[in-house]
Amino acid sequence: LTPYLPHPTGGHYPFTTLTYATSLDSHLSLHPGTQTHLSGPLSKSLTHHLRTHHAALLIGVTTALSDDPGLNSRIPSTPLSAQPTPIILDPHFRWCPTATTRVIRTAASGAGKPPYVLVRADAPEHPDKTAVIEGVGGRVFRLPVPPAGAERWEWDVLLRYVRRECGVESVMIEGGGEVVNALLEARNQKLVDSVVVTVAPVYLGRGGVNVSPVGRTGAEGRRVAAARFKDVAWCVLGDDVVMAAR
Repeated sequence: LTPYLPHPTGGHYPFTTLTYATSLDSHLSLHPGTQTHLSGPLSKSLTHHLRTHHAALLIGVTTALSDDPGLNSRIPSTPLSAQPTPIILDPHFRWCPTATTRVIRTAASGAGKPPYVLVRADAPEHPDKTAVIEGVGGRVFRLPVPPAGAERWEWDVLLRYVRRECGVESVMIEGGGEVVNALLEARNQKLVDSVVVTVAPVYLGRGGVNVSPVGRTGAEGRRVAAARFKDVAWCVLGDDVVMAAR
C-alpha cells in the first residue's frame, strides 16, 4: 500500500483516500440503513492499518446512524497519536450521540480521538447533543449553508473546509452509498488521491445500496465509462480481493 498512502499535497485540499467494501454485484449493503458485514478478517485488518496513516476518518451520518461505528483503528497497541480524528458529515444534525454511542465511548476510554461533526449553519442547535460531543473533547463545526437550491455542500467546498478549518492534512473517507457515488462522479474524481476497494465473494442481490456513479457522455453523445482507475494493484487477502489505485 505504500505508494497509495498519504503524502503532503501542499494545496487547498487534504490527501483524500476513498475506501469501501463491496459485493460482486457492487453493493455496499442489503438494504438502505442496514449494516452488512462484507470484509473478512484480513481485509478488515488492512482497513484498520489504513486508518493509522490518516489524520481523519470521514463518514456520512447515515453510516453513523446505521452502524454505530467506533471510527478508530483497533490494531492492538495503536497509540492515540496514530488514531484518526472521526469526522461525521451531518448537515441537518440528525446524529443522536449519547454516553453509550460507540465513538463517544471510544474517545472517553482513550482508544480513539474525539469526533468532529459538520453541520449546516442553519441546523437546529441541539445543546444536549453538543454537550455529549464536547464532553469527550469533540467539536461541532457549522458550515455555511449551500447555495440556494442545493441540499448538500459540493465536495470541493467540503474538503477545502476540512483542510482549512479542521486542520486535517489527510482524510480517509469510508462510504456510504451517497458518499461513494458522489466522489466517483466525474467532477469530483480530481479530489480523490487514492482508492482502496475490498471485493467480497458474495452477491447481495437487487434492492441493496449500490455503487454506480452517474454515467458520462462523450463528445459524440455516446456513453463512456463513469470512472476508470490507473496505477492499479490487486491483493488477495483470505477470501477477499483488495484493489488499490488512483
